[in-house]
Amino acid sequence: MVPNPPSDEPRPPRSPRPPRPAAYHADVRRAHAEETAEDYVEAIALLIDTKGVARVKDLAAQFGVSHVTVSRTIARLVRDGLAETEPYKPITLTPQGRQLAEQSRERHELVVRFLIALGVDEDTARTDAEGIEHHVSRATLDAMRRLAERSGVIES
Repeated sequence: MVPNPPSDEPRPPRSPRPPRPAAYHADVRRAHAEETAEDYVEAIALLIDTKGVARVKDLAAQFGVSHVTVSRTIARLVRDGLAETEPYKPITLTPQGRQLAEQSRERHELVVRFLIALGVDEDTARTDAEGIEHHVSRATLDAMRRLAERSGVIES
């Protein structure tokens, strides 16, 4: 068999490597777990700051889930060093949990202000920020901050 002579025609581009589905799904599950942790520590901090105490029943009502779901999530927060609790006692945040709650709240408010700078009404911006805040990079957040500052919806 004689090999084909070299051609001056460009070769078609190689297709990118196929994604690794198992690794991708593991990353997505990890991101969702982090998102849940951020939402819960933010809610716990808000309850403590406004009501003086955070209880499972309050979180269940806020998130629209069962007390079993909340209890399992709180157990993960305790395991991860973000919260502390004992049976039939209020939930508290560790310093690490409080710090995560503050970072999450600040990121949430930045996304809300950015959306308002784009012309989105405040109610819609608050709703949309719930999903967006967990899925943007630091670089994107910095760009959002710059635009929101230029628009005057936040102070620099």
